[in-house]
Amino acid sequence: MKESWRWYGDFDKITLDQIGQTGASGIVSSLHQIPYGEVWQRETVASHKARIEAAGFSWVVVESLPIHERIKRGEGDLSTLFANYRQSMANLAAEGVSCICYNFMPLIDWTRTDLAFPTSGGATCLRFEAYKMAAFEVHMLKRAGAEEDYQPDVLVKAEHWFKASTEADRAMLLSSIMSGLPGAFDRYDIDGLRKALKGYEGLGRSELRANFKRFLDEIIPAAEELGMRFCVHPDDPPRDILGLARIVSDAEDIAWLFDAVDSRANGLTLCSGSLGASPRNDLPAIARRFADRIHFAHLRNVAKDADGSFEEAAHLDGDTDMVALVAALLDEEARRKAEGRADWEIPFRPDHGHEMPIDRDRGYVVGYPLVGRLRGLAEVRGVIRALNAVRKVA
Repeated sequence: MKESWRWYGDFDKITLDQIGQTGASGIVSSLHQIPYGEVWQRETVASHKARIEAAGFSWVVVESLPIHERIKRGEGDLSTLFANYRQSMANLAAEGVSCICYNFMPLIDWTRTDLAFPTSGGATCLRFEAYKMAAFEVHMLKRAGAEEDYQPDVLVKAEHWFKASTEADRAMLLSSIMSGLPGAFDRYDIDGLRKALKGYEGLGRSELRANFKRFLDEIIPAAEELGMRFCVHPDDPPRDILGLARIVSDAEDIAWLFDAVDSRANGLTLCSGSLGASPRNDLPAIARRFADRIHFAHLRNVAKDADGSFEEAAHLDGDTDMVALVAALLDEEARRKAEGRADWEIPFRPDHGHEMPIDRDRGYVVGYPLVGRLRGLAEVRGVIRALNAVRKVA
């Protein structure tokens, strides 16, 4: 497996020189400065790649080439947006960048209610607290029907929290949830979020699936011609949020995706943290079932509560058997290598990480500290080395 590291370019306080000290050899990156829907010009792609290679890395995965919200909504004439997307793909392929991670989550990306939840040793982690999310939806956003999405005991806790909260508490909760909005361009206050959500009224699971299939029909044939691999990132968390349908949340959804457009280019980013936040998902089983379509992996762990809450655990702790998951990925690599495939190696990155005291107040991207992720990479590296050593003995 190819050790990789997510780098946010000029938005990142962590430098490529610092990343070099982690031992990773691949960079996962994007052109975050370009608004959604615009073409990634070849010169800009080449310049970004040159910076990465000058530091001794290879640009192994684009994370991500974002999908404009109008495509997700199926809104109006989308021909220009699809054409721009394909041109960006062609410009990436022309520079030798061939793997693209993306997601199809409507409006909001990953969602957390706490960005600095205390954990062991003075570190903090990202956490999704069900009663806080309920308090936000029911009492702050006042979304119609929100009560139906939460257990009765969660709603009771939500009301208690809201009544006891200060304006500062509510502002912090809004800020935490808005941190999951993708890119650097959109953040909403309560009224702005209400208006944004109106654009998705009537867009249920079947409608979103139809729009997703339309995207795949427009893009995957071009990916095949260009020799590119696309890998969708699962929903985070794998449940409906803010009344918005999520359609890449479990094995059934993944199977639908691959049946919708049956092509090796139409693949999966196996994110053990996103899928692992649902008790219905067995990560090692999912990895083995869909192994031949996994093009990229995010490895992290979560600890779940019965009410739907969860927090990001240390990489080898939590509810997912990380050793069994890595073993499944190594078995798939061995199978690909035996077939003689040039693309047998699966790039992975340590996804997120606890913010250690040494990471604090350094202005890192939320969820992406230096030392916390380095710990995760080192732990997963040890698992890989140990499993490979056992294979050699066997």
